[in-house]
Amino acid sequence: MSRHTGLEVIATCVQDALEAERNGADRIELITAITEGGLTPGIGMVKQVTEAVRIPVNVMVRPHSRSFVYDKLDKETMAEEIQAIAATKASGIVIGLLNEEGHIDTAGLDELLPLAGHLNVTFHRAFDELEDQLAGLRILQTYPRINRVLTSGGLKPALQAADQIRALEEASRESSLRILAGSGLTIEGISEFVAATGVSEVHFGTAVRVGSSGLAAIDSERLSRLAGILHPNGDK
Repeated sequence: MSRHTGLEVIATCVQDALEAERNGADRIELITAITEGGLTPGIGMVKQVTEAVRIPVNVMVRPHSRSFVYDKLDKETMAEEIQAIAATKASGIVIGLLNEEGHIDTAGLDELLPLAGHLNVTFHRAFDELEDQLAGLRILQTYPRINRVLTSGGLKPALQAADQIRALEEASRESSLRILAGSGLTIEGISEFVAATGVSEVHFGTAVRVGSSGLAAIDSERLSRLAGILHPNGDK
């Protein structure tokens, strides 16, 4: 691998964030409830993490893990969380909404995105529940505020969906929207995956933790080794 590939790492506490920064992460996704796919962390955690590290921190905005379909009360909760996050040193939010028909909830995005202020916006893996991801990508491209889509290319692990992720990457190249590939990636297979898909950024969670357990600490040796592969010239 001869080019720099961006590395986003999940953090669930301040120590995770410090270890991620120390061992080569380019950006942090801050969540709680990692075994539920990630929920909104407490605002105290957001403040502590964003004060503790220099690399960008994107914060999950997801009020529950029942589904990605949110009612009026859920959206009111999300609105409060977004405004609170925007008042910290966070760089962005990670959000995703679907409607009852299983399509992107554009009305929800229209309601919530204006509250994000200066924050970057990643549309998370709610995207992987869409039947037509390329159509979904075209919808997201109409929102200048959204600059990333976190995806595994569908409901399978990303390593099994390289062709779909390549198609999404190619479809996004003429826009400001980046494809952030994640879920099921491995350190051992990352070089081949990046070469096969052409993605410029990848997302890691359990694979860089002790014993590949979501409830364990970040494994500094594993993360450092991954960063070395993705940053071949030692650049950040």
